[in-house]
Amino acid sequence: MSRPTASRRWALTAAVLAVLAACLMPGGARAQWAVFDAAVYAQNVIEAARLLQQINNQIQALQNQALMLENMARNLASLNVSQLGSMVADLNQIGSLMNQAQGIAFNVSATQTAFNQYYPQQYAPSVDTAQLVADARQRWQQAMDAFGQTLTVQAQVAQNVQADTGRLSSLVDASQGAAGNLQVAQAANQLRALAIKQQLQSESLMAAQDRALALESARNAEAEEEAQAEFTRFLGSSKAYTAP
Repeated sequence: MSRPTASRRWALTAAVLAVLAACLMPGGARAQWAVFDAAVYAQNVIEAARLLQQINNQIQALQNQALMLENMARNLASLNVSQLGSMVADLNQIGSLMNQAQGIAFNVSATQTAFNQYYPQQYAPSVDTAQLVADARQRWQQAMDAFGQTLTVQAQVAQNVQADTGRLSSLVDASQGAAGNLQVAQAANQLRALAIKQQLQSESLMAAQDRALALESARNAEAEEEAQAEFTRFLGSSKAYTAP
């Protein structure tokens, strides 16, 4: 075996002296030396990892809350398209035309009064020709007014249908581009309102047409009663003629 060199001997001597010095030091002095505790280090690493995970969870929760608030804001955003005003205006115009009915109007009490006056079930025997002619002319005028009103309502409904085409396109585009639940619901409500408006227009037109047909039928029926009254008046007492 080779003999140790001088440098190695010096290193060994220094190490031995250091160990001896440590052993000879008082207890307080020895405590000042740094000691590595692997168990404590591992526990500290675990606690740091747990704390980091909690921080990450809090960050994720804040991000989720921010996303929820964005969705709520989007769902509560109002639709910037409204066709309700124009639809109500069209219906008001139709209603105004219906209220312009002459003679037999769309009113229960007024209709009953006028019908009983110009469409009696039976004329008195004393009625004269002038009265019969005046009543017949009045009934003819009422029938003509009713047909004229029907044509006016038809024209207005046709114009409204053309305008409804643009409204329908606008509402469908708004519905497809809706960003939230509120906008979708508002677009759907306006589409339903448009369908109801068109139905009301159709019902108004049918009412005008039925009124005109009813007046014409009543006029024809009353003409028969008028002819019977005129014939009865012509016969007079209906007693047979006897020569003087």
